[in-house]
Amino acid sequence: MLDAPKARHSILNDRHRALGSDLSTSWNGMPVPQNYSTCPYEETAAVRYRAGLFDVSALKMINVTGQDATAFLNHLLTSDVSKAAPGDSHISNIVNADGAIIDDVLVYVDGPNQYRVSHGSGSFEEAAASAQSKFAVSVKHDDDVHILSLQGPRAIEILAAHTPMNLGGLGYFQHQKTTLFGKPVAIARGGYSAERGYEVYCSSADARHVWDSILGAGKPRGVMAASWSCLDIIRVEGGLLFFPFDMPHGDTTPWEVRADWSVDLTKPDFVGKQALIAKKGKERSFITGIEVWHSETVQPLSKITANGKEVGVVTSSTYSQHLMKSLAMAQIDPAFTKLGTELVVQDGGARNAIVVRMPFYDPMRLRTHPVPERT
Repeated sequence: MLDAPKARHSILNDRHRALGSDLSTSWNGMPVPQNYSTCPYEETAAVRYRAGLFDVSALKMINVTGQDATAFLNHLLTSDVSKAAPGDSHISNIVNADGAIIDDVLVYVDGPNQYRVSHGSGSFEEAAASAQSKFAVSVKHDDDVHILSLQGPRAIEILAAHTPMNLGGLGYFQHQKTTLFGKPVAIARGGYSAERGYEVYCSSADARHVWDSILGAGKPRGVMAASWSCLDIIRVEGGLLFFPFDMPHGDTTPWEVRADWSVDLTKPDFVGKQALIAKKGKERSFITGIEVWHSETVQPLSKITANGKEVGVVTSSTYSQHLMKSLAMAQIDPAFTKLGTELVVQDGGARNAIVVRMPFYDPMRLRTHPVPERT
C-alpha cells in the first residue's frame, strides 16, 4: 500500500526567511515562501527578462515501479504513458468514474515500468491506493527530493556552464540525470512560467548547495529568488491552470478546461473513460481568457454576466504590470466564449471585460517552443 505522507518542510526554509518570507502560507502540506521582501513584480521582470529561481518542493513526488507500473498508471490516467519513452515526461489528468478531474499530474518516465509522478493537492494518492491491490506495483513517496525551478531566458546559460550534460539538446518536457555544481541531480526542461526554464531535482542534503550555487552563478546576470506570488502572476499571464481553482464545478471534465490533448480515448479502458465519452460535446463551460478594464486584480469567484445574465465565474486572476492589463481566466458558458465577446465582471462594481486569446503572454508559445525546435 501507499506509505503515509510525513510532515514536510523544505530544507531551504532558512534561505526563504533570510529573503524576507515568514512562511505563514502552506500548500500541499508544506510551508511555502508566498512573498519575499522584494516586490513580486520585480521578480516577474527577472523571470521575463533574465531568470528567477523558485523552490517548488511542495509538489509531491511519488515513485511508481514494478512489473505492472505502466498498466497501473494507464488504469488511473487519461493519457497513455506507454507512448512515452524513457527521458520523456508529460502532463496528464486523473478523473473519477463520472469523468470529473480529481488531480493533474506530471509523469516522468525513467525507464521501463519506472516512473516518478509529481502532483499537487489533488487525489492521486487516494486513487492509487484504491487501485494498487490489483497490480504488481510499488507506490512510494519521495519526501527527500527538493525541486528548484530556474525560469527565464538566461536559465540555460546559467546552468549549462555547470553541468556536463548537453543542456541545449534537452527537448521540451524531457529530463536527464546528471550533475550540477558537482552534485547528482535530475534536470527537466519545463516549468510553470511560460518561459524556457529547467527544474532541478536534488536531495535535501544537496539542496542548499545547489540553491546557493544557482543564485551565485546567476547574480551577475540579474537572477534573483522568486516567490510564489510571482509564480501566480506568471502562470496566469501564461494561461497555465491550477487545480482545483480553475475547475470550479466540482466535477469539471478535461473537455471543460480544454485539455483534450491529455485524454487518449484510443487506449484500453481507464477510470472514467466511458463517462468522458458520454460528456464530450456537452460542456457546461470552457476555460476562457478575458481582459478586464480595471487597474487592479479582480477577485477569483467573481460572477461574470452578459446582458444581465450570469454566464460564468472568474477562476484565476492577476494584474499584469508586464502587459499593463488586468487578466482573468474564467469558466464561461460556451455561447459567450467567442473572441471579442463583451462581458461584465461583478467585482465590487461592474467591470467591463472582453474575451481574448489565451495565453495572454506569448500566445504562440515561442518562448517555450522556439521555432527551430518545432517539427
